[in-house]
Amino acid sequence: MSKAVVSTRIRLARNLKEYPFPIRLSADKAREIVDKVGEALKDSPLKFHRIDMDSIPDTIRVAMIERHLVSPDFISEKDGRAVYLSDDNTVSIMVNEEDHIRLQVMMDGFELDKAYALADQVDNILSKKLNFAFHDRLGYLTQCPTNLGTGMRASVMLHLPALEMSGTVNRIGANLSKLGLTMRGLYGESSKPAGAFFQLSNQVTLGISEKAAIENLKNIANQLITQEMRVRDNLLKNIEAQDKIHRALGILKTAKLMDHSEAMKLLSLVRLGVCEKMLETLSADSIDKLIVEIQPASIMTRYGEDMSPRDRDIKRAQILTERFN
Repeated sequence: MSKAVVSTRIRLARNLKEYPFPIRLSADKAREIVDKVGEALKDSPLKFHRIDMDSIPDTIRVAMIERHLVSPDFISEKDGRAVYLSDDNTVSIMVNEEDHIRLQVMMDGFELDKAYALADQVDNILSKKLNFAFHDRLGYLTQCPTNLGTGMRASVMLHLPALEMSGTVNRIGANLSKLGLTMRGLYGESSKPAGAFFQLSNQVTLGISEKAAIENLKNIANQLITQEMRVRDNLLKNIEAQDKIHRALGILKTAKLMDHSEAMKLLSLVRLGVCEKMLETLSADSIDKLIVEIQPASIMTRYGEDMSPRDRDIKRAQILTERFN
């Protein structure tokens, strides 16, 4: 378990040569592509199950975003869209999002090489049955030109509470584009940071190999982790910072109402205290799983789709107090 790295993601964008990009794709042709991807996956040693977006309720679709199985853009349309999930949910393949295929591998911790190896394996299986659109000079052809080349976005989910509290994280984020990287919120593009969790990913896909992009991401992530640890050492000597962490645990143990924003901030502080051995409570891994469990749609999926926002806040507080007592 890394103190500052929560998870790793590799995403590959692919399109089929004989079909127009999704923006110009008819519903019938979109369903054809869904079926073709399913046929290609039959040769995979991994077992996949198919979920059609028009066959599940809105709350489950949103819960899939909260679990990072699909993107927010993916659930904006239902017809002709499906996701193939591996049995352990490590691999998800969104069909007909911005591209015909968005192959994603998610792993806990700092596992860029391992995640890429699995993504490459599944990509090779698909390419044996599917005719990917590829140009000798431009690489894999994608609907958005920013994904041309490798079509790969590699990312790590970082927990940077000390850099956020010190006000350093915004300056770092502004300078990352010069290094071919970007830092976004918990759910990627257009999302805002929540609880000091940030997604660091590569921006450049053209003119650079997958391995070079991964090495660059590794190097910058390690620099950020080192900086975070250095700031933590100084920050946690401060009695005010120590007080915030202990107060956060106290509130999580006793609250009767808890909205999502407050829960994320408190869990971030407690995770910091656990990682730095200031608190003896749930492990960091357990807190990471709890963060997914207390998301709004995840609560509604488990406890009732007709729950009001107030009911969700009550249930969230109940879940948290049970876990921390």
